[in-house]
Amino acid sequence: MPRRTAAFAVGVATAAVTAVGLSFFRVGKPLVIVSAAVVGVAGVAVSARSEGEENDANAYIKSGNAKYGIGDYQGSIEDFSKALIIDPQYALAYYNRGNAKDELEDYKGAIDDYSKALEIDARHAIAYNNRGVANRKSGDNRAAIADYNKALEIDSQLAVAYLNRGISKENDGNLTGACADWREASALGDEIAAKWVKESCR
Repeated sequence: MPRRTAAFAVGVATAAVTAVGLSFFRVGKPLVIVSAAVVGVAGVAVSARSEGEENDANAYIKSGNAKYGIGDYQGSIEDFSKALIIDPQYALAYYNRGNAKDELEDYKGAIDDYSKALEIDARHAIAYNNRGVANRKSGDNRAAIADYNKALEIDSQLAVAYLNRGISKENDGNLTGACADWREASALGDEIAAKWVKESCR
């Protein structure tokens, strides 16, 4: 059985560095969408915050995203944690911290953070998908499939959830079900799924 790698959602493979489109919001507060470009030069001060921003959760999100983008996952976790001290209801901070923990192979910590994000905002297919990835990596295919199912209930066009659910089904020995999911993902434009259909499905 080929070993396949599950994928994070959100436009790019790993989501924390590009939060545009997430639409995670703070309960009782206006919609917050944070955009942070990946820092291209290591010499850029990724943790720089202007005077007065020390108590601004968004400033820590931006700094954490920049650190994530250069592979400083522990540093990004520290910044996302600081954002949560300021605003414990900031779902995006939990979500991004979960992504960073996943990168450090702290799958239980990632699952816990995705779950906290979903407690605050239960309508985000992306968080369910990424929690499914962490569940699969920790060896719980049943929980992973349940998360992908929930992601697809919320967003039936989320190709990456079909792709990932197919991986878990294949891991359970259900190649027929895996191929059905990969065909759905392929029809939605996922090139990896299209490749797997050609290689493994009849």
